[in-house]
Amino acid sequence: MGFGMNDEQAKYLIVISLDAFSEDHWEEAKKLPNLSLLIENGASSNQLKSVFPTHTYVAHTTMVTGVYPDKHGIFHNNPFQPFIPEKEQTWYWHQRDIKVPTIYDLARQNHLKTAGLLWPVSGKSSIQYNLPEVAAIKNENQIVKVIKNGSPFYIIDLELRLGKQRKGIEQPYLDDYTTLCAVDTIKRKQPNLLLLHLIDLDSAKHGHGTRSKEVMESLLRMDRRIGEILQGVKDANLMDSTVFFIVGDHGQFDIHYAVHLNNLLKDQGLIYKEKGRFRWRAYLQSTGGNAYLHLRDHDPDAEQLALNCLEEAMKEEKYGIEAIYSRQELDALRAGRHVKYAVEAKTGYSFKDSLSKATIENYLAKGIKSANHGYSPEKNHYKCNFIASGFNIKKDVHLGPIEMVDIAPTMAKVLGLDFYQCDGRVLEEIMI
Repeated sequence: MGFGMNDEQAKYLIVISLDAFSEDHWEEAKKLPNLSLLIENGASSNQLKSVFPTHTYVAHTTMVTGVYPDKHGIFHNNPFQPFIPEKEQTWYWHQRDIKVPTIYDLARQNHLKTAGLLWPVSGKSSIQYNLPEVAAIKNENQIVKVIKNGSPFYIIDLELRLGKQRKGIEQPYLDDYTTLCAVDTIKRKQPNLLLLHLIDLDSAKHGHGTRSKEVMESLLRMDRRIGEILQGVKDANLMDSTVFFIVGDHGQFDIHYAVHLNNLLKDQGLIYKEKGRFRWRAYLQSTGGNAYLHLRDHDPDAEQLALNCLEEAMKEEKYGIEAIYSRQELDALRAGRHVKYAVEAKTGYSFKDSLSKATIENYLAKGIKSANHGYSPEKNHYKCNFIASGFNIKKDVHLGPIEMVDIAPTMAKVLGLDFYQCDGRVLEEIMI
């Protein structure tokens, strides 16, 4: 399968986000047939730095905006919803929550066709052919919710023709269906920009740990799906004018202990019950590897109590607190501006919001295999992978460290567009 080269502009860009595709699986990826083909015929890095916190929706918003969370406004997968169980929480599903323009806005303004398949924070967006990532909660109907937030005729057409291939939102069937839809969209719609989010690898790491056989099996499926997309592009006779980006959004670390830090705030009276309902003066919203400290306005006593409590806990190994970030440190990390403090977990520890369990859950003792993310992107051995391959991309080039903010302006350059003012740079060194 060859990649043609000529002096014209690339007409098509296919961006495949492989959730949790990180440096610790780079060597395995290089041995897989389709990924190795793209690597050998392109430019790549296993030192792509994510953003703070390393959460899927935060990172994907940076991918398409070229700016850090302090500018784009998506600071977590979920808006702040204290005491609501995780499975019942709303997420940042809609583009309206993004405070800056995106690459797909720019493409549409320049009369290019766009498609999105399970791309985070793309509900009710400007994407022309859009099957957004939204999830039914409580009594909602999943298909109805997707249709309301995406492109109705496009989604209904895919469902009628291809829906039998899907088994709800279970993996690996969901990613198989999304890949099938991507191939179908390439052949039928020929979008100039296609954004595809595949989640199988992330699910395998969360559920079984980073070095499990389930993760290795997921890597094989991931490579197969990439092969199906490459074949779809070849069948549509678009290979000679297409560029492929493969992007990881964050890494994961194996979890030995889960820590419910809000129990400590509750012990200090900062979380309490009033008329049968929980109330808070200070509350930690977890990202897994991190937690934002939310404080009531005009309550300096609560702020001091909470900080004293966390500083004392930091002295004890069992709570897994590596650092307490001030606003100055959060500014340096380009984190969302909505809080004054955050708490960083040590590798091997993960924070949880809920008050319902013992403060510390020993996963090792229970034999629970699990991994998580949400830590600072500055942690060691925690970078992501990036591959660019295809039309007018240099071959067999290995890049050094690059940033998540560099992806969007580079997408624009590939498509011959001038991107908005942003925090990233065009990766000129990958282009012929």
